[in-house]
Amino acid sequence: MALEDAQEQIDHAFTREDLKGPSFENVFAGAPSFLRRKYTKDLRNVAVAVTGLPFDQAVTSRPGTRLGPRAIREASLLQPCDAPYGWGYDVLSEFAIADYGDMAFDYAAPWEIVERITDHVAGILSMGAGCIALGGDHSVTHGCLRAYAAKHGPLCVVQFDAHTDTWEDDDPKRVDHGTFMRKAVDEGLVVAEHSVQIGIRTDNPDTMGFNILDARQMHRQGPEAIAARVKEIVGDRPVYLTFDIDALDPAFAPGTGTPVWGGLTSHQAAVALRELAGINMVGGDVVEVSPPFDTTGATAVMAAHVATELLCLWGWTRRG
Repeated sequence: MALEDAQEQIDHAFTREDLKGPSFENVFAGAPSFLRRKYTKDLRNVAVAVTGLPFDQAVTSRPGTRLGPRAIREASLLQPCDAPYGWGYDVLSEFAIADYGDMAFDYAAPWEIVERITDHVAGILSMGAGCIALGGDHSVTHGCLRAYAAKHGPLCVVQFDAHTDTWEDDDPKRVDHGTFMRKAVDEGLVVAEHSVQIGIRTDNPDTMGFNILDARQMHRQGPEAIAARVKEIVGDRPVYLTFDIDALDPAFAPGTGTPVWGGLTSHQAAVALRELAGINMVGGDVVEVSPPFDTTGATAVMAAHVATELLCLWGWTRRG
């Protein structure tokens, strides 16, 4: 390869001009933007932006998810040349996708985080782009839901998770990755009766009215049946899809703060996400990737695939 040709394949995260299309760049080199999309704060003509929310001060046990967005981006470099499998279209070629970078915040002021995330995501939405967020612990979803509900009204949530995150919490100042969904319902951001939690396998008697399709149902009925039931529940209403990586069994995703055995397989998650094509997904996130607890990097690989599937789901209903 001539030197001038090689130089054209360096740091697409900064140098690429066309926001559509694959990236043919060495996997092991260059700036690790998500799927080699361009890093930019200019969202004119951008269809959807990927952004990192590296906050992990709301965890109940093991920290480290502040390092999740960086690890997910690096893991995503394994797949930027190929169209996502099984979709029948290439979201990277059909839609202008940008990496908006990580949200800046004061790590010593956690009480500000929900409002900061709300403003950050709302800013992306105000520029006409969709948003896929990379966490961060699961509390970051609260701010995302506020931003999306302000634009779309009360949302349906499709939540892949080992936990319901609806534990009691009456203190508005607290930020907790196990109580944020209760607060979202109480604030009117989420319509629980038209929302679904998939993969649950921890006990919490107060479901807040969510439809629960637990891990045993997934294993017994299969991902196709689960996805079909989700579609019945959400209908054509606006959907926010949040994927806690601990929905997967620790055999597939050990790098997370609160792993629970008996979870979903990577195959079940992949098929379920693909079969959800057609829901009116307005935004989403993948959260709770904690790289320090996974020496193999497998958890970040799982999350990078999930985030890619979220982009595909987002694009599916917008293809016309």
